[in-house]
Amino acid sequence: MIIGYVIGESRPTKITALSSRPLSIGEYTIIDSEEGKILGLVEKTYVSSVALADVKNFDEAAESKEIAEINRRDKGYTSQIMILGFLDKLQKGQAIIPAIPPLPGTEILEATSQDLEKIFGPDGVQWIKIGSLLRNPEIVAKVNLNKIVSRHIGILAMTGMGKSNLVSLIAKQINDLNGTVIIFDYHDDYSSLSIPKINVIDAKINPRLLDAESLGEVLEIRDNASIQQRILRMAFTNQVKESKEFWEALNDQVEEIIQLNKKDKKEYTYSGGRVQDKIDDAQHKFSDILDPGVMDPIGLIKEGRINILNISSLSEKQANVAMSYYLQELLNDRKDAIRAKNIKQTTKRNPRFGSSIFVVIEEAHVFIPKTEDTQAKYWASKIAREGRKFGIGLGVVSQRPRSLDPNIVSQMGSLAIMKIIQEDDQSQIASAAESISKNLVEQLTSLNVGDAILVGQWVNLPSIVHIEQVKEKTMGADQDAVTEWAVAKKFNGIAKESTQKLIQKDLLVD
Repeated sequence: MIIGYVIGESRPTKITALSSRPLSIGEYTIIDSEEGKILGLVEKTYVSSVALADVKNFDEAAESKEIAEINRRDKGYTSQIMILGFLDKLQKGQAIIPAIPPLPGTEILEATSQDLEKIFGPDGVQWIKIGSLLRNPEIVAKVNLNKIVSRHIGILAMTGMGKSNLVSLIAKQINDLNGTVIIFDYHDDYSSLSIPKINVIDAKINPRLLDAESLGEVLEIRDNASIQQRILRMAFTNQVKESKEFWEALNDQVEEIIQLNKKDKKEYTYSGGRVQDKIDDAQHKFSDILDPGVMDPIGLIKEGRINILNISSLSEKQANVAMSYYLQELLNDRKDAIRAKNIKQTTKRNPRFGSSIFVVIEEAHVFIPKTEDTQAKYWASKIAREGRKFGIGLGVVSQRPRSLDPNIVSQMGSLAIMKIIQEDDQSQIASAAESISKNLVEQLTSLNVGDAILVGQWVNLPSIVHIEQVKEKTMGADQDAVTEWAVAKKFNGIAKESTQKLIQKDLLVD
Protein backbone atom coordinates (compact mmCIF):
# COMPACT_ATOMS: atom_id res chain seq x y z
CA MET A 1 0.00 0.00 0.00
CA ILE A 2 1.43 3.37 -1.06
CA ILE A 3 1.54 5.82 1.84
CA GLY A 4 3.76 8.54 0.41
CA TYR A 5 6.46 9.74 -1.97
CA VAL A 6 10.06 10.87 -1.73
CA ILE A 7 10.30 14.65 -2.15
CA GLY A 8 12.98 17.32 -2.19
CA GLU A 9 16.67 16.53 -1.89
CA SER A 10 17.59 12.88 -1.17
CA ARG A 11 20.75 11.42 0.31
CA PRO A 12 21.99 7.83 0.50
CA THR A 13 21.31 7.88 4.25
CA LYS A 14 18.26 10.13 4.53
CA ILE A 15 15.16 11.21 2.60
CA THR A 16 12.22 13.54 3.05
CA ALA A 17 8.77 12.01 2.54
CA LEU A 18 5.33 13.48 1.93
CA SER A 19 2.69 11.00 3.11
CA SER A 20 -1.07 10.49 3.06
CA ARG A 21 -1.19 10.23 6.85
CA PRO A 22 0.99 11.28 9.79
CA LEU A 23 3.89 8.84 10.20
CA SER A 24 4.91 7.97 13.76
CA ILE A 25 8.47 8.40 14.99
CA GLY A 26 9.94 4.90 15.16
CA GLU A 27 7.73 3.56 12.36
CA TYR A 28 9.40 1.54 9.60
CA THR A 29 8.69 2.17 5.93
CA ILE A 30 9.67 0.62 2.59
CA ILE A 31 11.16 2.90 -0.07
CA ASP A 32 10.45 1.16 -3.38
CA SER A 33 13.51 2.32 -5.33
CA GLU A 34 14.67 1.13 -8.74
CA GLU A 35 17.64 -0.67 -7.10
CA GLY A 36 15.37 -2.60 -4.76
CA LYS A 37 13.29 -2.19 -1.64
CA ILE A 38 14.95 -0.07 1.03
CA LEU A 39 14.00 -0.09 4.71
CA GLY A 40 13.65 3.27 6.40
CA LEU A 41 13.02 4.48 9.97
CA VAL A 42 10.93 7.59 10.63
CA GLU A 43 13.04 9.97 12.75
CA LYS A 44 11.07 13.18 12.57
CA THR A 45 7.53 14.03 11.54
CA TYR A 46 5.65 17.27 10.78
CA VAL A 47 2.02 18.24 10.11
CA SER A 48 1.27 21.51 8.30
CA SER A 49 -1.88 23.34 7.22
CA VAL A 50 -2.11 25.78 4.31
CA ALA A 51 -5.19 27.51 5.70
CA LEU A 52 -3.72 27.87 9.22
CA ALA A 53 -0.17 28.76 8.19
CA ASP A 54 -0.26 32.55 8.53
CA VAL A 55 -3.22 33.32 10.78
CA LYS A 56 -2.88 36.48 12.87
CA ASN A 57 -5.77 36.37 15.37
CA PHE A 58 -8.32 34.07 17.02
CA ASP A 59 -11.24 34.88 14.68
CA GLU A 60 -9.09 34.28 11.62
CA ALA A 61 -7.93 30.98 13.12
CA ALA A 62 -11.55 29.88 13.70
CA GLU A 63 -12.51 30.74 10.08
CA SER A 64 -9.38 29.08 8.69
CA LYS A 65 -10.14 25.95 10.69
CA GLU A 66 -13.50 25.62 8.94
CA ILE A 67 -11.83 26.07 5.55
CA ALA A 68 -9.16 23.50 6.45
CA GLU A 69 -11.81 20.93 7.41
CA ILE A 70 -13.60 21.34 4.06
CA ASN A 71 -10.42 21.23 1.93
CA ARG A 72 -9.00 17.70 1.71
CA ARG A 73 -5.72 19.07 0.34
CA ASP A 74 -5.12 21.42 3.25
CA LYS A 75 -3.03 19.12 5.48
CA GLY A 76 0.51 18.11 4.61
CA TYR A 77 2.34 15.26 6.37
CA THR A 78 6.12 15.48 6.05
CA SER A 79 8.70 13.11 7.57
CA GLN A 80 12.44 12.70 7.81
CA ILE A 81 13.31 9.03 7.18
CA MET A 82 16.68 7.46 7.93
CA ILE A 83 17.74 4.87 5.34
CA LEU A 84 18.80 1.61 7.03
CA GLY A 85 19.69 -0.51 3.98
CA PHE A 86 18.28 -2.82 1.33
CA LEU A 87 15.50 -4.95 2.78
CA ASP A 88 16.63 -8.31 1.36
CA LYS A 89 20.19 -7.80 2.65
CA LEU A 90 18.98 -6.70 6.08
CA GLN A 91 16.92 -9.88 6.34
CA LYS A 92 20.21 -11.75 5.91
CA GLY A 93 21.96 -9.64 8.54
CA GLN A 94 23.78 -7.33 6.10
CA ALA A 95 23.34 -3.56 6.24
CA ILE A 96 24.12 -2.19 2.78
CA ILE A 97 23.30 1.46 2.11
CA PRO A 98 22.37 2.36 -1.51
CA ALA A 99 25.08 4.14 -3.47
CA ILE A 100 22.49 6.26 -5.31
CA PRO A 101 19.83 8.11 -3.28
CA PRO A 102 16.19 7.24 -3.98
CA LEU A 103 14.86 9.60 -6.67
CA PRO A 104 12.21 12.18 -5.78
CA GLY A 105 8.85 10.68 -6.62
CA THR A 106 9.85 7.19 -5.43
CA GLU A 107 6.91 5.42 -3.78
CA ILE A 108 6.95 4.79 -0.04
CA LEU A 109 5.08 1.74 1.26
CA GLU A 110 4.01 0.47 4.66
CA ALA A 111 6.42 -2.11 6.10
CA THR A 112 4.59 -5.39 6.67
CA SER A 113 5.10 -7.99 9.38
CA GLN A 114 6.77 -10.24 6.80
CA ASP A 115 9.23 -7.45 6.01
CA LEU A 116 10.23 -6.93 9.65
CA GLU A 117 10.03 -10.32 11.39
CA LYS A 118 13.31 -11.73 10.09
CA ILE A 119 15.19 -8.55 10.94
CA PHE A 120 13.96 -7.95 14.49
CA GLY A 121 13.15 -11.50 15.55
CA PRO A 122 16.00 -13.68 14.21
CA ASP A 123 16.23 -17.37 15.02
CA GLY A 124 19.06 -18.72 17.16
CA VAL A 125 19.58 -19.40 20.86
CA GLN A 126 21.71 -16.26 21.20
CA TRP A 127 18.70 -14.08 20.30
CA ILE A 128 16.38 -13.47 23.24
CA LYS A 129 13.06 -11.63 23.36
CA ILE A 130 13.23 -8.25 25.04
CA GLY A 131 9.89 -6.75 24.05
CA SER A 132 8.16 -5.58 20.88
CA LEU A 133 8.59 -2.79 18.35
CA LEU A 134 6.93 0.33 19.72
CA ARG A 135 5.08 1.19 16.47
CA ASN A 136 4.63 -2.42 15.35
CA PRO A 137 3.69 -4.22 18.60
CA GLU A 138 2.98 -7.48 16.75
CA ILE A 139 6.71 -7.71 15.91
CA VAL A 140 8.89 -9.33 18.58
CA ALA A 141 12.09 -7.41 19.35
CA LYS A 142 15.11 -9.59 20.11
CA VAL A 143 18.69 -8.84 21.15
CA ASN A 144 21.90 -10.84 20.82
CA LEU A 145 23.19 -12.02 24.22
CA ASN A 146 26.61 -12.91 22.81
CA LYS A 147 27.17 -9.27 21.88
CA ILE A 148 26.18 -8.10 25.36
CA VAL A 149 28.88 -10.26 26.96
CA SER A 150 31.56 -9.76 24.34
CA ARG A 151 31.02 -6.07 23.59
CA HIS A 152 29.36 -4.70 26.76
CA ILE A 153 26.21 -2.62 27.19
CA GLY A 154 25.16 0.74 28.60
CA ILE A 155 21.64 1.29 29.97
CA LEU A 156 20.93 5.00 30.29
CA ALA A 157 17.77 6.75 31.46
CA MET A 158 16.39 9.18 34.00
CA THR A 159 14.98 7.78 37.25
CA GLY A 160 11.81 5.69 37.01
CA MET A 161 11.95 4.95 33.28
CA GLY A 162 12.63 1.20 33.58
CA LYS A 163 16.39 0.70 33.84
CA SER A 164 16.25 -1.88 36.63
CA ASN A 165 13.40 -3.70 34.86
CA LEU A 166 15.59 -4.06 31.75
CA VAL A 167 18.53 -5.27 33.86
CA SER A 168 16.23 -7.82 35.53
CA LEU A 169 14.94 -9.01 32.15
CA ILE A 170 18.43 -9.47 30.72
CA ALA A 171 19.59 -11.23 33.91
CA LYS A 172 16.57 -13.53 33.85
CA GLN A 173 17.13 -14.44 30.19
CA ILE A 174 20.84 -15.14 30.76
CA ASN A 175 20.01 -17.22 33.81
CA ASP A 176 17.44 -19.25 31.85
CA LEU A 177 20.42 -20.31 29.70
CA ASN A 178 22.42 -21.25 32.85
CA GLY A 179 24.58 -18.15 32.54
CA THR A 180 26.16 -16.30 35.46
CA VAL A 181 25.13 -12.73 36.28
CA ILE A 182 26.63 -10.50 38.99
CA ILE A 183 24.80 -7.26 39.86
CA PHE A 184 26.35 -4.63 42.15
CA ASP A 185 23.16 -3.42 43.84
CA TYR A 186 23.70 0.02 45.39
CA HIS A 187 20.06 0.69 46.34
CA ASP A 188 18.85 -2.83 47.21
CA ASP A 189 16.61 -2.92 44.11
CA TYR A 190 17.15 -6.57 43.15
CA SER A 191 17.19 -8.66 46.34
CA SER A 192 13.42 -9.10 46.12
CA LEU A 193 13.50 -10.62 42.62
CA SER A 194 11.28 -13.68 42.83
CA ILE A 195 13.41 -15.93 40.63
CA PRO A 196 14.38 -19.50 41.68
CA LYS A 197 18.10 -19.30 40.90
CA ILE A 198 18.95 -16.07 42.68
CA ASN A 199 21.81 -15.68 45.14
CA VAL A 200 21.72 -12.55 47.31
CA ILE A 201 25.03 -11.72 48.99
CA ASP A 202 25.75 -8.96 51.47
CA ALA A 203 29.05 -7.72 50.09
CA LYS A 204 31.77 -8.01 52.71
CA ILE A 205 35.33 -6.70 52.71
CA ASN A 206 38.20 -8.67 54.15
CA PRO A 207 40.63 -5.96 55.36
CA ARG A 208 43.53 -8.44 55.28
CA LEU A 209 43.28 -8.56 51.47
CA LEU A 210 43.52 -4.81 50.93
CA ASP A 211 46.48 -2.49 50.52
CA ALA A 212 47.04 0.30 53.04
CA GLU A 213 45.45 2.97 50.83
CA SER A 214 42.28 0.91 50.35
CA LEU A 215 42.13 0.08 54.04
CA GLY A 216 42.33 3.80 54.79
CA GLU A 217 39.34 4.37 52.51
CA VAL A 218 37.13 1.72 54.11
CA LEU A 219 38.11 3.00 57.58
CA GLU A 220 37.02 6.43 56.27
CA ILE A 221 40.28 8.18 57.04
CA ARG A 222 40.20 11.48 55.16
CA ASP A 223 42.42 11.86 52.09
CA ASN A 224 44.07 14.99 53.51
CA ALA A 225 44.81 13.35 56.90
CA SER A 226 48.36 12.56 55.80
CA ILE A 227 49.74 11.67 59.25
CA GLN A 228 46.87 9.26 59.94
CA GLN A 229 47.44 7.70 56.52
CA ARG A 230 51.17 7.36 57.28
CA ILE A 231 50.56 5.76 60.67
CA LEU A 232 48.14 3.25 59.15
CA ARG A 233 50.60 2.44 56.38
CA MET A 234 53.38 1.81 58.93
CA ALA A 235 51.11 -0.29 61.15
CA PHE A 236 49.63 -2.45 58.38
CA THR A 237 52.45 -4.99 58.31
CA ASN A 238 52.45 -8.55 56.99
CA GLN A 239 52.51 -9.76 60.59
CA VAL A 240 49.29 -7.85 61.28
CA LYS A 241 47.70 -9.21 58.10
CA GLU A 242 48.44 -12.77 59.19
CA SER A 243 47.45 -12.30 62.82
CA LYS A 244 44.56 -14.37 64.15
CA GLU A 245 43.16 -11.31 65.97
CA PHE A 246 43.49 -8.84 63.12
CA TRP A 247 41.96 -5.70 64.63
CA GLU A 248 43.69 -6.13 67.98
CA ALA A 249 47.02 -6.65 66.24
CA LEU A 250 46.50 -3.55 64.08
CA ASN A 251 45.51 -1.46 67.10
CA ASP A 252 48.55 -2.67 69.06
CA GLN A 253 50.83 -1.80 66.16
CA VAL A 254 49.39 1.72 66.01
CA GLU A 255 49.90 2.08 69.77
CA GLU A 256 53.51 1.02 69.38
CA ILE A 257 54.06 3.70 66.72
CA ILE A 258 52.48 6.32 69.00
CA GLN A 259 54.76 5.39 71.89
CA LEU A 260 57.89 5.42 69.74
CA ASN A 261 57.15 8.90 68.39
CA LYS A 262 55.38 10.68 71.27
CA LYS A 263 58.48 12.66 72.31
CA ASP A 264 59.85 13.83 68.95
CA LYS A 265 56.59 13.82 66.95
CA LYS A 266 53.82 14.87 69.29
CA GLU A 267 51.30 15.09 66.44
CA TYR A 268 51.53 11.26 66.22
CA THR A 269 49.74 10.99 69.57
CA TYR A 270 46.61 12.76 68.34
CA SER A 271 46.66 11.26 64.83
CA GLY A 272 47.38 7.78 66.14
CA GLY A 273 44.46 8.12 68.53
CA ARG A 274 42.20 9.04 65.59
CA VAL A 275 43.38 5.93 63.74
CA GLN A 276 42.58 3.83 66.82
CA ASP A 277 39.09 5.38 66.90
CA LYS A 278 38.62 4.30 63.29
CA ILE A 279 39.77 0.78 64.16
CA ASP A 280 37.26 0.69 67.02
CA ASP A 281 34.50 1.79 64.60
CA ALA A 282 35.53 -1.00 62.24
CA GLN A 283 35.13 -3.58 65.01
CA HIS A 284 31.72 -2.34 66.11
CA LYS A 285 30.05 0.09 63.70
CA PHE A 286 31.22 -1.71 60.54
CA SER A 287 31.60 -5.23 61.89
CA ASP A 288 29.01 -6.66 59.46
CA ILE A 289 30.89 -5.14 56.50
CA LEU A 290 34.56 -5.44 57.43
CA ASP A 291 35.16 -9.09 58.26
CA PRO A 292 38.75 -10.40 58.61
CA GLY A 293 37.33 -13.94 58.76
CA VAL A 294 35.98 -13.92 55.18
CA MET A 295 38.95 -15.36 53.34
CA ASP A 296 37.31 -15.71 49.91
CA PRO A 297 34.47 -13.23 49.23
CA ILE A 298 34.42 -14.24 45.55
CA GLY A 299 33.71 -17.80 46.63
CA LEU A 300 30.23 -16.71 47.73
CA ILE A 301 29.31 -16.01 44.10
CA LYS A 302 27.63 -19.01 42.49
CA GLU A 303 28.06 -20.01 38.87
CA GLY A 304 24.87 -20.37 36.85
CA ARG A 305 22.95 -17.97 39.14
CA ILE A 306 21.85 -14.36 39.31
CA ASN A 307 24.16 -13.07 42.04
CA ILE A 308 23.03 -9.87 43.75
CA LEU A 309 25.97 -8.24 45.54
CA ASN A 310 24.19 -5.98 48.01
CA ILE A 311 26.41 -2.95 48.65
CA SER A 312 23.58 -0.74 49.90
CA SER A 313 24.82 -0.78 53.51
CA LEU A 314 28.30 0.42 52.53
CA SER A 315 29.35 4.04 52.37
CA GLU A 316 30.33 5.35 48.94
CA LYS A 317 34.06 4.89 49.66
CA GLN A 318 33.55 1.43 51.11
CA ALA A 319 31.39 0.40 48.16
CA ASN A 320 34.06 1.66 45.80
CA VAL A 321 36.77 -0.42 47.50
CA ALA A 322 34.54 -3.51 47.62
CA MET A 323 33.60 -3.19 43.96
CA SER A 324 37.20 -2.69 42.84
CA TYR A 325 38.23 -5.83 44.76
CA TYR A 326 35.46 -7.92 43.21
CA LEU A 327 36.07 -6.60 39.68
CA GLN A 328 39.80 -7.29 39.95
CA GLU A 329 39.25 -10.82 41.24
CA LEU A 330 36.57 -11.58 38.62
CA LEU A 331 38.80 -10.43 35.77
CA ASN A 332 41.79 -12.37 37.08
CA ASP A 333 39.64 -15.47 37.53
CA ARG A 334 38.45 -15.35 33.93
CA LYS A 335 42.03 -14.82 32.73
CA ASP A 336 43.08 -17.93 34.66
CA ALA A 337 40.17 -19.88 33.18
CA ILE A 338 41.09 -18.95 29.61
CA ARG A 339 44.76 -19.74 30.14
CA ALA A 340 43.92 -23.10 31.68
CA LYS A 341 41.54 -23.90 28.84
CA ASN A 342 43.46 -22.70 25.78
CA ILE A 343 47.10 -23.08 26.75
CA LYS A 344 46.76 -25.97 29.17
CA GLN A 345 48.74 -23.76 31.52
CA THR A 346 48.79 -24.39 35.25
CA THR A 347 47.49 -21.42 37.23
CA LYS A 348 48.07 -20.41 40.83
CA ARG A 349 44.47 -21.26 41.71
CA ASN A 350 41.61 -23.19 40.24
CA PRO A 351 39.29 -20.82 38.31
CA ARG A 352 35.88 -20.45 39.98
CA PHE A 353 33.98 -19.69 36.76
CA GLY A 354 34.28 -22.12 33.89
CA SER A 355 32.18 -20.04 31.48
CA SER A 356 31.50 -16.40 30.61
CA ILE A 357 30.02 -14.04 33.20
CA PHE A 358 28.08 -10.80 32.93
CA VAL A 359 28.71 -8.03 35.48
CA VAL A 360 26.32 -5.10 36.01
CA ILE A 361 27.26 -1.87 37.80
CA GLU A 362 24.19 0.04 38.99
CA GLU A 363 24.52 3.79 39.68
CA ALA A 364 27.62 3.68 37.50
CA HIS A 365 28.16 7.46 37.64
CA VAL A 366 29.07 7.03 41.34
CA PHE A 367 31.77 4.42 40.70
CA ILE A 368 33.10 5.35 37.24
CA PRO A 369 32.80 9.14 37.30
CA LYS A 370 34.18 11.47 34.66
CA THR A 371 35.81 13.90 37.06
CA GLU A 372 37.88 11.67 39.36
CA ASP A 373 39.89 8.46 39.36
CA THR A 374 38.58 5.67 41.58
CA GLN A 375 39.75 2.11 42.06
CA ALA A 376 36.44 0.75 40.78
CA LYS A 377 36.77 2.94 37.68
CA TYR A 378 40.26 1.55 37.02
CA TRP A 379 39.09 -2.07 37.06
CA ALA A 380 35.84 -1.35 35.22
CA SER A 381 37.96 0.30 32.52
CA LYS A 382 40.20 -2.77 32.27
CA ILE A 383 37.16 -5.03 31.90
CA ALA A 384 35.70 -2.69 29.26
CA ARG A 385 38.96 -2.93 27.28
CA GLU A 386 39.94 -6.56 27.89
CA GLY A 387 36.78 -8.36 28.97
CA ARG A 388 35.75 -9.65 25.55
CA LYS A 389 38.97 -11.70 25.31
CA PHE A 390 38.29 -13.41 28.62
CA GLY A 391 34.52 -13.86 28.62
CA ILE A 392 33.50 -11.14 31.07
CA GLY A 393 30.85 -8.71 29.90
CA LEU A 394 30.15 -5.36 31.53
CA GLY A 395 26.86 -3.50 31.89
CA VAL A 396 26.84 0.09 33.14
CA VAL A 397 23.54 1.55 34.32
CA SER A 398 23.12 5.24 35.01
CA GLN A 399 20.64 8.11 35.14
CA ARG A 400 23.43 10.66 34.61
CA PRO A 401 25.28 9.90 31.37
CA ARG A 402 26.97 13.32 31.53
CA SER A 403 28.75 12.24 34.74
CA LEU A 404 30.05 8.92 33.39
CA ASP A 405 33.64 8.44 32.27
CA PRO A 406 33.43 8.90 28.46
CA ASN A 407 36.25 6.44 27.78
CA ILE A 408 34.29 3.61 29.42
CA VAL A 409 31.02 4.65 27.76
CA SER A 410 32.77 4.59 24.37
CA GLN A 411 33.64 0.92 25.01
CA MET A 412 29.97 -0.02 25.31
CA GLY A 413 29.22 -1.80 22.03
CA SER A 414 25.47 -1.65 22.66
CA LEU A 415 23.17 0.91 24.25
CA ALA A 416 19.62 0.96 25.58
CA ILE A 417 18.55 4.58 25.92
CA MET A 418 15.31 5.49 27.64
CA LYS A 419 13.79 8.87 28.46
CA ILE A 420 16.48 11.53 28.92
CA ILE A 421 15.63 15.21 29.36
CA GLN A 422 18.91 16.96 30.19
CA GLU A 423 20.68 18.32 27.10
CA ASP A 424 24.11 17.51 28.58
CA ASP A 425 23.05 13.87 28.93
CA GLN A 426 21.73 13.82 25.36
CA SER A 427 25.01 15.26 24.06
CA GLN A 428 27.00 12.60 25.90
CA ILE A 429 24.82 9.88 24.36
CA ALA A 430 25.12 11.35 20.87
CA SER A 431 28.92 11.40 21.12
CA ALA A 432 29.05 7.83 22.46
CA ALA A 433 26.76 6.21 19.88
CA GLU A 434 27.61 6.72 16.22
CA SER A 435 24.50 4.86 15.06
CA ILE A 436 22.02 7.17 16.80
CA SER A 437 21.15 10.28 14.84
CA LYS A 438 20.53 13.76 16.16
CA ASN A 439 16.84 13.41 15.28
CA LEU A 440 16.52 10.24 17.38
CA VAL A 441 18.36 11.86 20.30
CA GLU A 442 15.80 14.67 20.21
CA GLN A 443 13.02 12.10 20.69
CA LEU A 444 14.41 10.90 24.03
CA THR A 445 12.26 13.41 25.90
CA SER A 446 9.05 11.94 24.45
CA LEU A 447 9.62 8.30 25.40
CA ASN A 448 7.30 6.74 27.98
CA VAL A 449 8.13 4.38 30.84
CA GLY A 450 9.50 1.12 29.40
CA ASP A 451 10.23 2.55 25.94
CA ALA A 452 13.83 2.43 24.73
CA ILE A 453 15.96 3.15 21.71
CA LEU A 454 18.26 0.18 21.10
CA VAL A 455 21.43 0.72 19.09
CA GLY A 456 24.72 -1.08 18.65
CA GLN A 457 25.87 -4.61 18.09
CA TRP A 458 23.16 -6.40 20.08
CA VAL A 459 20.51 -5.46 17.47
CA ASN A 460 20.50 -5.79 13.70
CA LEU A 461 19.15 -2.26 13.33
CA PRO A 462 18.45 0.80 15.49
CA SER A 463 14.98 0.29 16.90
CA ILE A 464 12.48 1.86 19.28
CA VAL A 465 10.94 -0.85 21.41
CA HIS A 466 8.70 -1.30 24.41
CA ILE A 467 10.51 -3.45 26.99
CA GLU A 468 8.66 -6.41 28.43
CA GLN A 469 7.74 -6.07 32.11
CA VAL A 470 9.43 -8.52 34.49
CA LYS A 471 6.63 -9.79 36.73
CA GLU A 472 9.08 -11.19 39.28
CA LYS A 473 10.45 -7.72 40.02
CA THR A 474 8.74 -5.83 42.84
CA MET A 475 11.32 -3.18 43.76
CA GLY A 476 12.40 -0.07 41.89
CA ALA A 477 8.90 1.26 41.12
CA ASP A 478 7.60 4.57 42.42
CA GLN A 479 6.23 4.32 45.94
CA ASP A 480 2.51 4.93 46.59
CA ALA A 481 2.94 7.55 49.31
CA VAL A 482 -0.78 8.44 49.55
CA THR A 483 -1.79 4.82 50.26
CA GLU A 484 1.02 4.45 52.80
CA TRP A 485 -0.12 7.59 54.64
CA ALA A 486 -3.73 6.37 54.66
CA VAL A 487 -2.70 2.99 56.09
CA ALA A 488 -0.48 4.67 58.70
CA LYS A 489 -3.38 6.96 59.74
CA LYS A 490 -5.70 3.96 60.04
CA PHE A 491 -3.27 2.05 62.27
CA ASN A 492 -2.56 5.14 64.36
CA GLY A 493 -6.32 5.46 64.94
CA ILE A 494 -6.58 1.80 65.96
CA ALA A 495 -3.58 2.15 68.29
CA LYS A 496 -5.05 5.30 69.88
CA GLU A 497 -8.43 3.61 70.37
CA SER A 498 -6.77 0.55 71.94
CA THR A 499 -4.74 2.74 74.29
CA GLN A 500 -7.85 4.63 75.43
CA LYS A 501 -9.66 1.34 76.14
CA LEU A 502 -6.73 0.11 78.23
CA ILE A 503 -6.69 3.36 80.24
CA GLN A 504 -10.46 3.11 80.88
CA LYS A 505 -10.07 -0.53 81.92
CA ASP A 506 -7.27 0.41 84.36
CA LEU A 507 -9.43 3.18 85.86
CA LEU A 508 -12.31 0.75 86.39
CA VAL A 509 -9.98 -1.72 88.08
CA ASP A 510 -8.63 1.00 90.37
